[in-house]
This record gives sequence, structure tokens and C-alpha cells, in this order.
Amino acid sequence: MGISLLEQIEEAVSFIKERIPEQYKIGIVLGTGLNKLVEELSIHYVFDYKDIPHFPVSTVSSHDSKLIFGTLNEIPVVMMAGRFHYYEGYSMEQVTFGIRVLKYLGVEVLMLSNVTGGLNEEYEAGDIVVVKDHINLHPENPLRGFNDERIGPRFPDMSEAYDPELRLMALSILKENNIRYHQGIYVGLQGPNLETPAESKYLQTIGGDIVGMSTVPEVIVARHMDMRTFAASIVSNMCFPLSSIKKTTIESVIEVANLAEPKLGILFKEMVKSIEL
Repeated sequence: MGISLLEQIEEAVSFIKERIPEQYKIGIVLGTGLNKLVEELSIHYVFDYKDIPHFPVSTVSSHDSKLIFGTLNEIPVVMMAGRFHYYEGYSMEQVTFGIRVLKYLGVEVLMLSNVTGGLNEEYEAGDIVVVKDHINLHPENPLRGFNDERIGPRFPDMSEAYDPELRLMALSILKENNIRYHQGIYVGLQGPNLETPAESKYLQTIGGDIVGMSTVPEVIVARHMDMRTFAASIVSNMCFPLSSIKKTTIESVIEVANLAEPKLGILFKEMVKSIEL
């Protein structure tokens, strides 16, 4: 019989806390659209995922596999440089394990970044979208199975999955910096293939503004543990209207993400400086 999820979390946290004395209350998940934010971090400690007990390793080429502790705008933050996806073959428990470790390290506010396909006709590639809600179309839920009440409740409320105060803060920062932005609904899919035109039409019809393959499981687990959660996306390609669809490669997605990354970087740096803990 294997050890419980809580025991796995505690072993990972114990390994890290033996090596870092400080408290870090803001966690940032660096998606494809925010990798260079590490360059602006005053780094204190770096852990390779492979060295942390029970931690998965990211298999996506555009993601590192490091847990990085430091200060951003003189504010202590911990960054996950590289996330895990269901399509990599991991279980949902593994996909979200890093988020649980952040919580048990003392993180209270979780900020997530990603790149997405645009489903809203008003959007353009390179736009920033503040996520206000999501539609979960993943085939598995990270909370399925036995629920340890010491970690979180059996039926967590998701009526405010994305913290309203953090969203208002983000919108104000984007406006002040003359950055084109939207608020939208994120649709989470399994991947790794991109959507067919018929699927894009369906996702737009059910209320989606952007579509991606991450974030939703992380947010569900974060809310399960009562973390304040914020997510922002870079629109990398348009999936709707159907006439706008072009063949998309990971290289083209990364190219658009790299061009828009400075805008998302401004947003995250200013938010870190403004969040009250």
C-alpha cells in the first residue's frame, strides 16, 4: 500500500523547508507565456523537480522543471518554471501536485499564466485575457476519489474560482499601462492536439472565449485548499471565426507568446507589488 497524498506532500515540503528558511506567500506558475520573468527575479534557491520527493518532471520542451524561490520587486515569490499537463500521461493528482506543495509551503495567492487559442471574435493574437471563469472539459477531475478533509472539503465551492479583487487589480494595471486586454472564460481541454473547426465552433457556442490544455485542474486544486487564485492568458492564435483559422504549430505559438510576454510580465510584476497579504 502506497503512502497517502498528504504524506507525499509533507515529504516534499519537508525536503524543501530543510533548505529554505524564508516564507513565500505568492506563487507563480510560469506557462509558455511567462518564462522570461525568471530573469527579473533575485534568486535565492532553485530546486530541480527531479530532486523533490514525489514531484513530476515536465516533458514539454518549452517548460523548465525547476522550483525557484526569490524576490520580484522586492516581494518574496516562488515560481514553478514548468507545469504538468494531463496529456503528458500524468494522473490529475500528479498534474496538480506542485500546487498542493506550494500551499503547504505557505503560499496564499496563486498566479497562473498560459497561452490559449482565441474563441472570441473581438480578440486578436497577442492580446492579454484576464480569466474570469472557466469551463472544465477535462476527462478527469483532480478531486476524484478519496478526499482527505485535512487537505480540503469534499465539495469545494467554485462560484468565485478566480479572485474578484485580483481581477480588478489586474484590469486596472493593464489599463494604466495601455495594454490591450479582455476578461474571458477559459475552456480547459485534455489535448495535446489542437481543436478541429467543429470543436472550436462548439466551444465558442457554449460560452468559451479562450481554450487551452492547462490551468483548470490547478485552479480546482487551489480552491480546494482555499488559495486565492488569478490567471492570465496570452492569445497565441485564433480559433474562431472559422475563417480565421490557420494551421498552427508549437513554434508559431511560442513566437506569439514571446512577443506578448513583456506585457504579461508587466502585469505580474505590478500585481506582486500591489497584493496585500
